[in-house]
Amino acid sequence: MKFGRRKDEDLGPTSEPGSAEEAEVAEALGAAPVAEPAGPIDISQVQPETVYIDLGSMLVEPPADGLDLRLQVDEETGAVVTVLVVGGEGVLEMRAFASSRGGDLWADARREIAADTVRRGGTAEEQDGPFGPELSCEVPVEGPEGESMVQPSRVLGISGPRWFVRATMAGRPALDPDYAAPFEQAIRTLAVRRGTEAMAPGEPLPLKLPPEATPAGADA
Repeated sequence: MKFGRRKDEDLGPTSEPGSAEEAEVAEALGAAPVAEPAGPIDISQVQPETVYIDLGSMLVEPPADGLDLRLQVDEETGAVVTVLVVGGEGVLEMRAFASSRGGDLWADARREIAADTVRRGGTAEEQDGPFGPELSCEVPVEGPEGESMVQPSRVLGISGPRWFVRATMAGRPALDPDYAAPFEQAIRTLAVRRGTEAMAPGEPLPLKLPPEATPAGADA
């Protein structure tokens, strides 16, 4: 499913940097200068003029040239389970979950993902990335002709107000910072709609097909 091209300009929330004098006044008053959101953002931060593809709990900007937006759909229920941004040499998978206010699901999730990776015969190393702590993983896989290969991935976690996003970049985006740039931009411009209903921490936030989309097998 291709939804089109993301606008060249950054359509996320922007803020003019404060002057040195304003920063000094803020510090004197015991208040730190407000930093520009790095993304993903909460639905409350969305600018009216920003163009999004509305997937329910996740609002995604149309992807950059060379990337396609695809939705993984459960064949039995028809429910959308994962948002994918797909390029010629890699893929980004994004999922959003409920979280408690002030909770840190990512700390526990990192340990679980690392342990599962090791159980599968791979390696997982924690490193600092543009979104904070992340995991650099390598897992042995079988290639298209039965050969042994190693699948590299980067697993990121970002916490927001009562929500949590897990993003996984697999293939070349996990190794090449330049190639990863448009995938990372898709994460930065993502907006999350948590909703007001009570949900257990870690429960997936519901996704939906956009009006113009029709599911076709596992992908739509």
